[in-house]
Amino acid sequence: MENSTSDLLAEVAEYYSAKLAEHGASPSGADWNSQEGQVLRFSQLTRVIRQAGGFSLNDLGCGYGALLPYLQAKYFDFTYTGYDVSSDMVRTAQAMNAASSFARFVVASMPPEMSDYGFASGIFNVRFGRSDAEWSDYLQATLAMLDQTSRRGFAFNCLTSYSDADKMRSDLYYADPCMLFDLCKRRYSRNVALLHDYGLYEFTILVSKIP
Repeated sequence: MENSTSDLLAEVAEYYSAKLAEHGASPSGADWNSQEGQVLRFSQLTRVIRQAGGFSLNDLGCGYGALLPYLQAKYFDFTYTGYDVSSDMVRTAQAMNAASSFARFVVASMPPEMSDYGFASGIFNVRFGRSDAEWSDYLQATLAMLDQTSRRGFAFNCLTSYSDADKMRSDLYYADPCMLFDLCKRRYSRNVALLHDYGLYEFTILVSKIP
């Protein structure tokens, strides 16, 4: 499993480095359709944060660091660490956010340190040639890691299995939102929210560890 995961992450790094090289530091460079959709995703993920500031956050799959300016406009006095398996993405994020002393970007697949909150946005979408079972194992292992490294809660998004059949692609993974809601509710917290009403072919799950 370890070798399989390493191969998987190498494929992910190569894919997103190529997207960045083709489209630059833009939503398309992170394989998103539009800036509006990107901001909409951020607005859903940040609903797990229940304070105006004074928190730390791990952003798994940070890309070129687009989340950071959004956070800066909304919160104060926080620390941010972005992780990505693409070294090209991390170098770009570091250059674009060099003035932000409270933020850092690291080439890694998982956070080595605890934070108050953890995010995973877009990292479960492109599965390449992996089977449903293998990709589901990877997704669930990543959620367990988010739980272990997040004190106050975590949030993630996935493409939905309720997508229109004629628009679904074989190289993408469409998760069952009900199954993942149940998994998070049973394993991680009594306080879990499933957001599936914001107009995209995806859903966001918020796992809060505080009442």
